[in-house]
Amino acid sequence: MTERILSTGNDAVARAAIYAGCKNYFGYPITPQSEIAHYMARELPKMGGCFLQSEGEYAAAYMLLGAALSGQRAFTSTSSPGVALMQEPLSMMITAEIPAVIVDTQRLGPGTGTGGQQGQTDYSFVTRGVYGGIHYPVLAPYSVSEIFELVQLAFHIADKYRVVTMVLTDFILGRMTEYMELKTFDFGPLPEKDWALKGKDRKGGRTDFLLTVTGMMLDIPGFFAHQQEKSNRIIDSETRYETYKAEDADFLIVGYGYAARASKRAVNMARDQGIKAGLFRPITLWPFPKEAMKREALKSGKVLVVEDSPGGLVEDVKLAVEGVSPVHFLGIQARHTASPEGLIFPERILQEVRELL
Repeated sequence: MTERILSTGNDAVARAAIYAGCKNYFGYPITPQSEIAHYMARELPKMGGCFLQSEGEYAAAYMLLGAALSGQRAFTSTSSPGVALMQEPLSMMITAEIPAVIVDTQRLGPGTGTGGQQGQTDYSFVTRGVYGGIHYPVLAPYSVSEIFELVQLAFHIADKYRVVTMVLTDFILGRMTEYMELKTFDFGPLPEKDWALKGKDRKGGRTDFLLTVTGMMLDIPGFFAHQQEKSNRIIDSETRYETYKAEDADFLIVGYGYAARASKRAVNMARDQGIKAGLFRPITLWPFPKEAMKREALKSGKVLVVEDSPGGLVEDVKLAVEGVSPVHFLGIQARHTASPEGLIFPERILQEVRELL
């Protein structure tokens, strides 16, 4: 029998990592995700695990690289400016095919942004991959219980494809409290980690692993062909999305994260007023569910993207829809400025739907 508890989104991240068998965490405090590090600092030593606060995000990512290279499950968490600082080690990990998990709890940007304001301004940055033209999977939960599931899935995807995998949450999701069930998810078998650097005295361990871009430079076409083949496998097998009341919708709202939660409420409010609205929620931001997005847009006829940013998701929606339906945008300018939270509320979304109709 599973245990049902109240948990914040940030605590759900940490719990999920432990349930996934991760005993290695490296990170640096940054609002609004520092509670993840607090949890791991308290719990990992009890399990014989390793918690290490680094001197910065750049160092944390290289510590992550070293631990993951040994074949152990490892992860880090950060917020928007921290992801920018991690770019070089992340690109190195993807080049060397070292699997690990990163959780990005977004806050309002750009620059160092603000730790006290909600924002969804990382979308374009994380979904375009790292410099060098290589992508990595990005999962976007919209509830505490889904955070708990998708963080475990992220470890599975990382090990399955030998790739860095990101879980993208936000200020609201990290700080909100909901019920969730504690359980280990089984996503199927995984390949052996025969690539891991375990030392010559370990059975099956390798001693000839050379962590460098030299191998890539010796066969550039082959390297990128392999990366593209891997990306195609991820696109074919790991693309995820969800629809809500979209079967007969003549107006489709698109959102992820907390904006999807607000949009779902707006859909219910619209239905109460006789407006046939529906919701399309991408769960994988990369790979983006292009075909499903186009299909649902064609059915509904009108699309409204709700995103607490100047625009990022809306670009991918427009590319996916390919002009078959008009795509409208409700962004950061629509936040309720009289509220200290500065959020896009369901009432504002419904107002926009009514005006567009």
